[in-house]
Amino acid sequence: MKNRGRIVAFLLLIVILASTVFSTTSPILKDVKLGLDLQGGFEVLYQVKPLKEGQKITESTVADTARALTNRIDVLGVNEPSIQIESNNRIRVQLAGVEDQETARELLSTQANLSFRNANDELMLDGNDLKEGKAKANFDENNNPVVTLEMKDPNKFGEVTSEIAAMKPDNMLVIWLDFIEGENSFKEEAAKPESAFISAPYVSKTINSSSVEISGDFTIEETKNLAGILNAGALPVDLEEIYSTSVGAQFGEQALDKTIFAGIIGVSLVFIFMALYYRLPGLIAVVTLSVYIFLILLVFTLINGVLTLPGIAALMLGVGMAVDANIITYERIKEELRVGKSVKTSFTAGAKSSFTAILDANVTTLLAAVVLFIYGTSSVKGFATMLIISILVSFLTAVWGSRLLLGLLVHSGYLDNKVSWFGLNKKQVHSADEGYETLDLTTKFDRFDFVHSRKRFYTLSIVLLLVGAIMLGVFKLNLGIDFSGGTRVEMLAEQQLDETEVTKLLEEIGHPTSDVVISGDDKNIAVARYKEDFGQEEVNKIKKELSEEYGAEPNVSTVSNTVGKELVRNAISALAIAALGIIIYVAFRFEWRMGLAAIIGLLHDAFFMIAIFSILRLEVDITFIAAVLTIIGYSINDTIVTFDRIRENLNRSKHISTDDELAAIVNKSLRQTLGRSVNTVLTVIFVVVALMALGAESIRPFSVALLIGLLAGTYSSIFISAQLWFDLKRKQISKNGGMKVEKEKKQWGSDEPVV
Repeated sequence: MKNRGRIVAFLLLIVILASTVFSTTSPILKDVKLGLDLQGGFEVLYQVKPLKEGQKITESTVADTARALTNRIDVLGVNEPSIQIESNNRIRVQLAGVEDQETARELLSTQANLSFRNANDELMLDGNDLKEGKAKANFDENNNPVVTLEMKDPNKFGEVTSEIAAMKPDNMLVIWLDFIEGENSFKEEAAKPESAFISAPYVSKTINSSSVEISGDFTIEETKNLAGILNAGALPVDLEEIYSTSVGAQFGEQALDKTIFAGIIGVSLVFIFMALYYRLPGLIAVVTLSVYIFLILLVFTLINGVLTLPGIAALMLGVGMAVDANIITYERIKEELRVGKSVKTSFTAGAKSSFTAILDANVTTLLAAVVLFIYGTSSVKGFATMLIISILVSFLTAVWGSRLLLGLLVHSGYLDNKVSWFGLNKKQVHSADEGYETLDLTTKFDRFDFVHSRKRFYTLSIVLLLVGAIMLGVFKLNLGIDFSGGTRVEMLAEQQLDETEVTKLLEEIGHPTSDVVISGDDKNIAVARYKEDFGQEEVNKIKKELSEEYGAEPNVSTVSNTVGKELVRNAISALAIAALGIIIYVAFRFEWRMGLAAIIGLLHDAFFMIAIFSILRLEVDITFIAAVLTIIGYSINDTIVTFDRIRENLNRSKHISTDDELAAIVNKSLRQTLGRSVNTVLTVIFVVVALMALGAESIRPFSVALLIGLLAGTYSSIFISAQLWFDLKRKQISKNGGMKVEKEKKQWGSDEPVV
């Protein structure tokens, strides 16, 4: 009997979801905070060091320094800056969208130790003689911009001015900011076109006043900045830049536009594939995937997350993960339909049997994402955050939402006997009277004997890995500055660039290097690398000269050797911890042999990616580690789905006594899951290829790593991990004279998944 109420409920839900998404998406997108790589700006990691000998760096000292930096940033008017204390003696500052990066960095790093000296550099007054917070940007009687200060003791200022007035002809009160004993000298600086002191007014008489005026060749903006930095107070410590990256606004805008366009193309291809291949369930998946993207953006804005370029990639890749949950469920439903069960029974059984595979696969990916968040740098944390949210939200939409919507239609009775709506034809469906079980079903891959061909797969992988090891030994890895330290300068031009011309230009401006690479679709991007890490002055100089040459501010990143070594250690720790967590989980949920086989497969994938990057000379940076960990998640996802089917098919047997019986079950399981594996990797490849071909240049190596890893991960899950488990299990059977499945069930848990 057909239930019209369920149809009405289905349509009503679709209308509510569509109206909610379309009416609120635009306001949500406006609230999304963009990272440095999408709107320009800079990030600096400061090492907090003692200002004078014997000074101890304590938590309170670092906290005071962070507060002083916050006060200075307030002067700049930057929206929602990020200042974080790390490792108790480091401060990370992120300023997205700041236009004058040079001035901003100078304001942050300036000690702001104000001093008043005579022409012989003798200290007369310092910042302690000033009233706190009384510095103001003002104008003198000639309407020139000046900074006014207030003295605590006017009489003391009178004594100082009286003493200097008597020092004719050197009767000057020299005002310094961050005077360095032994390095700075008024007489030397006065002879230079641009002096290091602020100003040096003549004093002809005693001045008994609490108000002091600092004049000079100032702009209005400079007086505001100087007043602001003096009010913020002198830094109690010395700050050393050990890591920095700056992104020009043009780079950020271009990266955002290109990556969003690539994402739209990739996701659209996924939608089309799902609708064509899975018919009605595929259309429902399109609806829930749209809601999925909407919810991720909503959650991201609610937690005040910062969207980075890798974060957009994570959002797009998350679509592939959410699709995977739909594909697993739909393939299970189709299997139940093929053995002659009704639509309602097939839906219930398919949803129930697919849940454990979806749960296990997503938990392991979640483990990798959490490790990535803990050990990643700021942009990678954005990627990890988006990936974590994606996994959690996919349960809400792909698991619960899709089943709710499809369940309403199924239980309405309108889909009874309409197997074509699920992508099947009547020739593929057996009669219920024939007594078929899903284990008996034929597949497109029945001609493949995976198990008995496993030695060929082993040999192929060993040969590829050996070749990769040799090539790796010859070419080495093309380590980016994240791991090797140094400076990376990325230039953007309106015209096509020539490597020789760029090299010559860099030599002319005093920064020669032979490591220049031209990239970009129009060959208008040049990347130059240096082994030394540039200081603030060098960064400002090269940015100014390249901006004048190409009309766009370049991206400049510097990493000290200390930070580079730390990033290497963190990367190794992240990979080791992720692998350990996965093997423990898989061993707990399945058995230790499956855990071991899965990890060997993951090592196979990771090394394969490293070897390919070495051969192609692609740069290995921190985003490469993000790609490796993501592939570990995808690969284990695929492996677990395969192992879950092997476990299910084993549980349908009573006793396994020979290798051939075990081989038959493994072969059948692989054939049944191969279609799902192909479909899943295909949907993710749609997104990855779109990002690789149409996305921003800076994310291209990341996309290449994902593509290589996806293909390697799918291969290893079927041809390596499953085969290794077979070899380990057959030894157990040979040793024990067989395998009692009931005993295995107790170890693995019930074969009936709990929803």
